[in-house]
Amino acid sequence: MVDAVANEPEAEIQAREQYLRAYRIMLLARVLDDKMANLYRGGMIHGGVFLGRGQEALSVAVGLALQPEDIFAPLIRDVAGRLAFKETPLDAVRTYLGSALGPMRGRDGNIHRGRPQEGLLPMISHLGAMVSVVNGALLAWRLQGKTGRIGATCIGDGGTSTGAFHEGLNQAAVERLPLLVVVADNQYAYSTPSQRQYACRSLLDRAAGYGVEGRAVDGTDLAACLRVVKTASDKARRGDGPQMVVASLLRLCGHGEHDDASYVNPALKKAPVGRDCLVVAEQEILRRGWAQPGELEAWRAATQQEVDAVVAKVQREPAPDPYREDWTALATRHLAEQRPNNGGGHP
Repeated sequence: MVDAVANEPEAEIQAREQYLRAYRIMLLARVLDDKMANLYRGGMIHGGVFLGRGQEALSVAVGLALQPEDIFAPLIRDVAGRLAFKETPLDAVRTYLGSALGPMRGRDGNIHRGRPQEGLLPMISHLGAMVSVVNGALLAWRLQGKTGRIGATCIGDGGTSTGAFHEGLNQAAVERLPLLVVVADNQYAYSTPSQRQYACRSLLDRAAGYGVEGRAVDGTDLAACLRVVKTASDKARRGDGPQMVVASLLRLCGHGEHDDASYVNPALKKAPVGRDCLVVAEQEILRRGWAQPGELEAWRAATQQEVDAVVAKVQREPAPDPYREDWTALATRHLAEQRPNNGGGHP
């Protein structure tokens, strides 16, 4: 990194450091995603691989807006947000490759991962469901007298059409919960374009309909994402009720690695909404003189080396043994039904 300018205001120094930190996490998320895609194509990953390419700026802004005691319920494209909050590349790779040493012990699909006791919730595939899950945690905190904490969850534009989303948002508004809902309006619900999803002028209208404060942001602009998401999280933390952020961007890949995204309108790829947020961030760093091209290349090389080392480590780890595994839930082993042995060797 280039030296700070003499007498640079403290606020500008902090903004620069935050931007560079966010960029480094975005880069790690992109390299990690690309590695998982390569492993999937090589037949080394069972299940799907869903990339966050094009959504890293929005996702990392959510993770960085949270504090350690908060709750985060990410979705499938939130690798950057997970890494910015509490997830490590090791946890991510262990889950993708089904390692018995991973946080889910190789029990579930690779996207249903987290550490609930640490506030990182594994996602439910039924879209919209995580809003009500976070609501429940926030209501529990209220009953326990805990304040100053928020819960955040992400969702796509298509997910805002589910009943669970509307019920959850309505409940959060009525109870004035410190909830942050971040919507990645990536123009398609899988392959269904926005104009076939909803007739309202903007998804912000859905927030207004429930009495929720909403903000729009350019999801390709890292600085804007950091600023807007932080503002919304601060308001939720102050007790101003639930907040919703809607970001305009384009998913720069298919719904999953099994999908070639041939349905995406080519004009969108050439429009401002189709910009690659990682490239935009790199250009901004160079424009401001916060790093030189050689430094960016060195960061990428170091990140690639880090990810490769993690994958190599996990590939040497054991898979679950179905004949020896204790299949009770991770946090409820004490509730497992105890059946007496019938003498025949079967429980």
